[in-house]
Amino acid sequence: MLVTLEGLDGSGKTTASERLRDEFPEATFTREPTESWYGESVLRSIRDDDADPLAELFLFTADHADHLSRLIRPALRAGSLVVSDRFADSRYAYQAATLATYDPLAVDDPLDYVREVHAPFTREPDCTVYLDVDPETAAERAGATNKLERVDYLRRVRENYERLVREGGERFVRVDASRPEERVAADVVSAVETAVGTFDSVNE
Repeated sequence: MLVTLEGLDGSGKTTASERLRDEFPEATFTREPTESWYGESVLRSIRDDDADPLAELFLFTADHADHLSRLIRPALRAGSLVVSDRFADSRYAYQAATLATYDPLAVDDPLDYVREVHAPFTREPDCTVYLDVDPETAAERAGATNKLERVDYLRRVRENYERLVREGGERFVRVDASRPEERVAADVVSAVETAVGTFDSVNE
């Protein structure tokens, strides 16, 4: 089973992931961007305010493809619960927000474009816990240390997340991340426990 944690920077995903490690010690925990050289390239691009948005999208996409083939799919084939701090939905929400202002790209719907790039090879999560927090709070918590943590940008990202939640159906579980981190983490653990229990009963 593949569980993903999604939300704006500063929403409490890292704390929630740490709590999940305590509750599911046998699970495989991972994140995107990864710690591979693909992920290092992504981080370099994030720190560069002048990075080309389309090139940055494909750096993220390469990291995602490697992540799937190197870790995610083998762990799932081995029967492991896999928990990823960020996954493809981050790409859809964040990179679509970036491409929305990218003049050379002639597409009507940047979010659909990014999804179409991923469609032939990605793997949809079985459950996505969306930690919802307003952009102002997210930027304050994250420190706005790079271009992806600024309030105006995060407003566009949140709009994309809301669309993904609307269109994603029962896969998404919304958690109010405006509350203290421990309460948020407890709700995330509860949501994942429920999802795992449902998944196990359906697949017995």
